[in-house]
Amino acid sequence: MPERKSVCCWTCLVSGYAQFGLVEDALRLFARMVEENLRPEDDTMVGVISACSKLETGEIEQWVNMFTEFGDQICDFSGDAVDTVLIYLYARWGRIEESRDLFDKMVRRRSENLSVIAWNAMIGGYVQNSRPVDALGLFHHMLDISITKPNHVTIVSVLSACALVGDLNLGRWAHAYAKSRYSKLLAESNKILATAFIDMYSKCGSLEEAEDVFDQMATKDVASFNAMIMGLATNGRGNEALKLFFKMDKHGVKPNDGTFLGLLCACTHSRLVEEGRKFFKEMHEKYNVVPRLEHYACFVDLIARAGFIEEALQVVNTMPIEPNGLVWGALLGASLVHSKVDIARDVVERLFDVDPESSAGYVLLSNAYATNSS
Repeated sequence: MPERKSVCCWTCLVSGYAQFGLVEDALRLFARMVEENLRPEDDTMVGVISACSKLETGEIEQWVNMFTEFGDQICDFSGDAVDTVLIYLYARWGRIEESRDLFDKMVRRRSENLSVIAWNAMIGGYVQNSRPVDALGLFHHMLDISITKPNHVTIVSVLSACALVGDLNLGRWAHAYAKSRYSKLLAESNKILATAFIDMYSKCGSLEEAEDVFDQMATKDVASFNAMIMGLATNGRGNEALKLFFKMDKHGVKPNDGTFLGLLCACTHSRLVEEGRKFFKEMHEKYNVVPRLEHYACFVDLIARAGFIEEALQVVNTMPIEPNGLVWGALLGASLVHSKVDIARDVVERLFDVDPESSAGYVLLSNAYATNSS
């Protein structure tokens, strides 16, 4: 019992540090727990993983090295905790095969008793590294061999994988599983999960089911509104996306950068040029949301596709941040569609400057010259 109380205290401290962005303090405290051979609980690991998620990419290596150095000096359960953190960190670092090697060793040690946190770290790692098929395969493996039940974090990762591969049937199965697992209505009990269902159904083309989940939510936050706005946008229902934004605004839900990305996508897909200009202007002036590269790329795509090539070029040339391949690519595609070959030639050079490995711009320009000459 004394050790249990001690672990609870450590867990509260780790979670508190993580919540307030004191990442280094949280991870060093976890390292001390490991050194003292205390057994971290699942709640401890949630706090540790939360802290790891806030690390900058350049900071990951030092923590990987630190936790790797523990080696065989710690007890089995502390070792499991360290390996779980390393699985997560390796995945964030892009070294997914090393994550899987560690995970497989844990499976051999713990077999069907492996913690859900470890399963989530590996499944989520596959999704993060754009390997949804592997994520879904591992999820099926979890159901086959483990007595550990998936939790809402597992289901969110599975839904992301379903959305990436367009597996609507598995997404529906996950929805049914979640409904059977939780005592309250899904829409009332977990906004994160409900929002993930909206995103999955939208990306799998079942907008009616996405709207059903959205409508059933007892309370809606900015993330759920954003998911529904983006779902309407990408399914060609731009006017409805805009109406939902005005409803969101009326209910006092403050929009963020994700909201305006959805709105600009809606305007692009539905060719709502004037509305797009208004949103792009107001996002900073009225709502104090600073446009990111994705917003610029979307806005440039919108106005350039509509034939306002010179205006789009001016937007790109006056951006306060360096345009990337997405921005130049949007301008290039529209320039060629509207036979602005001279502008396209200049854009290709700029595109090559920011992405020397890409030959797509030269291929498109070559095709345009060939078409014009014929």
